[in-house]
Amino acid sequence: MKFTEGYWEKNERANASYAMQAFTAEAIPGGMRIVSPFRQITDRGGALDVGTITTEFISVRKDIISVRSYHYEGYVKGEPRYELNEDPQETEVEITEDEAVMKAGRMTVRVDLKDFKITYEAGGKVLTNIGFRNLGYMQYDRATLTKFPEPNYMAAQYQPYMVTELSLAPGECVYGLGERFTAFVKNGQVVDIWNEDGGTASQISYKNIPFYVTSKHYGVFVDHSDHVSFEVASEKVENVGFSVKGEEIRYHIIYGDDIKGVIENYTDLTGKPALPPAWSFGLWLSTSFTTNYDEETTNSFIQGMADRDIPLSVFHFDCFWMKEFHWCDFEWDSRIFPDVPGMLKRYKDKGLKICVWINPYIAQGTNFFKEGLKNGYLVQRADGRGIKQIDNWQPGMGLVDFTNPDAVKWYQNKLKTLLDMGVDCFKTDFGERIPVDVKYYDGSDPVSMHNYYTYLYNKAVFDLLKEVKGEGEAILFARSATAGGQQFPVHWGGDCSATYASMAESLRGGLSFTLSGFSFWSHDMGGFEMTAAPDVYKRWLQFGLLSTHSRLHGSKSYRVPWLFDEEAVDVCRKFTKLKLRLLPYLYSMAVKSHKTGIPSMRAMIMEFNDDPATKYLDMQYMLGDSILVAPIFNKEGHAEYYLPAGKWTHLLSGEVKEGGRWYEEDYDFSSLPVFVRENTLLPIGAVDTTVDYELEKDVQIQVYEVNETASCEVVTRKGETAFTVKAVREGNKLTLEASAENGGMTYLLRNIHEIADVTGGSIVKDTENGIIIVPEGCRQEIEL
Repeated sequence: MKFTEGYWEKNERANASYAMQAFTAEAIPGGMRIVSPFRQITDRGGALDVGTITTEFISVRKDIISVRSYHYEGYVKGEPRYELNEDPQETEVEITEDEAVMKAGRMTVRVDLKDFKITYEAGGKVLTNIGFRNLGYMQYDRATLTKFPEPNYMAAQYQPYMVTELSLAPGECVYGLGERFTAFVKNGQVVDIWNEDGGTASQISYKNIPFYVTSKHYGVFVDHSDHVSFEVASEKVENVGFSVKGEEIRYHIIYGDDIKGVIENYTDLTGKPALPPAWSFGLWLSTSFTTNYDEETTNSFIQGMADRDIPLSVFHFDCFWMKEFHWCDFEWDSRIFPDVPGMLKRYKDKGLKICVWINPYIAQGTNFFKEGLKNGYLVQRADGRGIKQIDNWQPGMGLVDFTNPDAVKWYQNKLKTLLDMGVDCFKTDFGERIPVDVKYYDGSDPVSMHNYYTYLYNKAVFDLLKEVKGEGEAILFARSATAGGQQFPVHWGGDCSATYASMAESLRGGLSFTLSGFSFWSHDMGGFEMTAAPDVYKRWLQFGLLSTHSRLHGSKSYRVPWLFDEEAVDVCRKFTKLKLRLLPYLYSMAVKSHKTGIPSMRAMIMEFNDDPATKYLDMQYMLGDSILVAPIFNKEGHAEYYLPAGKWTHLLSGEVKEGGRWYEEDYDFSSLPVFVRENTLLPIGAVDTTVDYELEKDVQIQVYEVNETASCEVVTRKGETAFTVKAVREGNKLTLEASAENGGMTYLLRNIHEIADVTGGSIVKDTENGIIIVPEGCRQEIEL
């Protein structure tokens, strides 16, 4: 929100007051506090008739400084608070005549007591600072003041805001702030943290996260569930400003050795992602949204995929598994599905998992609505005249009040009947259309609950799945999110269109999302709105099947490949089978994400933080540590992509390219730029017909351009380490060593067709891909 007119002039509506002096400084438990009046005070009389901003600095975790600035200390807002994992660190505070300094581990806060300035430092360098007119209190739309108001006249009526502005260095780029479909680098943008259902083609976002990270290796998490407004080098081009309505503003400065380190520390604070089940990484197929379908239709889709040798892992029933005007009473439409238990059993006998669409809105006229109304489980009107009802999605729908523990149990118990029936997971749609003229069971501020509602909604469903299915088997397909929602994967990108432009904006949104602390992300392959041209569909298949999760879903038309053309069937089959072979690698990356919070799908700037060429790259990404993917966004099949320094091997063709430069090439629909970086040991599965196989059994370790050392971890379907493999090269000798005996493992030395000697194994030559080595034990020495 802008409070100025240009740099010098104030907005006449803002009535701005700024911290002008650090008048007092003192040590407090865990940190320090400064008090800053709205003007410079030079004598005792100056301390009268003046307001102040008090700022407290606390070390809440390793490499994280928590900051709270407030005007009126006794102000109570009633906003729901994010659940944070605090681990207070020891601090040292030193206050002299000139400055107050707080040190906590590698981080330092330095306050200039002469000329007001707050500087945040880490690792011996300045991260950012607050200076002249960068910390303020706004009395927005203040009425004319008088000391003697007339009766019933609120002379001092206004909307209070707190604003903080943090400096940006020349060339510093800002990323994140949720799943944003605007330009990848957020400099110059105004970003409002306010969840809305706006599709993928605007500045509106389903997933607003008040957290950003910069190319200088620090992040800022604004700790408010409320509407937070960011001015990212937009109001003042040298600063990121953020403002919150109320009398205080809270944020955390988060440091890391690189961007990945910042994300790791941020998710230490806000929660690590759960580990999705291995079966979720296979291909998902949907009925689509408003299409006509019944059991005969779904049978034809499932059988059609099997007949065409396209392995299917999950089948999804979208909205119309329930009757029209009954969303959501969680009752199957018996007119269309007369034998649900039998149908689901038949599908599960084929090895499929079952997903169904849900949301938290309950239409009137259903028995479920009547239960919620009778027991007070639905969100109330602010004026006390019953529950809040809207016709925007379903007739007279009410919203489940997830602040009421009994309402949560009621909602979960209804979903449990579906799990007992054979359903495995839920697509938790919506959660953004949350009105603010309401009253919640726990008294939460309704404006703050607008964004936070999705956290409670998805948590309730995820907790049920974890309870019923067990740890490691719970998964959602969620659309909306707020900070902390990464604990309930997976999320998908919302309503995109069947165009190349929408495909590209979806990727931009996904990369911003994963730079906001989320590890797993998907999108509607082929686009949700409209029906894709065959070329768009086939290119989106490649992109989608090289994402962490892959779903075919549309709005008014089906998404099975044979409806596009026969080549689409071939493309779908090829890349589905490729993903199944990559599952040992992908799942090891998922385990890493679960443990560290570092996303499995990453922007190039995250993986190559020190390469300036990656700062603005938003049309390619890293899938885990080692695989670079550059989807194609045009009918001609023309690819323009950048390879960072080092040698890169094309995953499909085996061609080796030198990095540190751009490439332009044309690709048919059987391929795209997908490269493996040097010093990679890539575990490849032995099965491409199903997602349900033992990942560590008969695994092949493909060895790519090892010039020093490389390693990989092979995990089980439970996410446990089966064994690790290391490679060390010294001159012409390559030593490969596994941490445990694994009789079913083989090595494939990519692009190596002549070797001098192998100790501890036998050789099977493969003239196309390199040399396959079958080890006899854990250790092999190879003369190259």
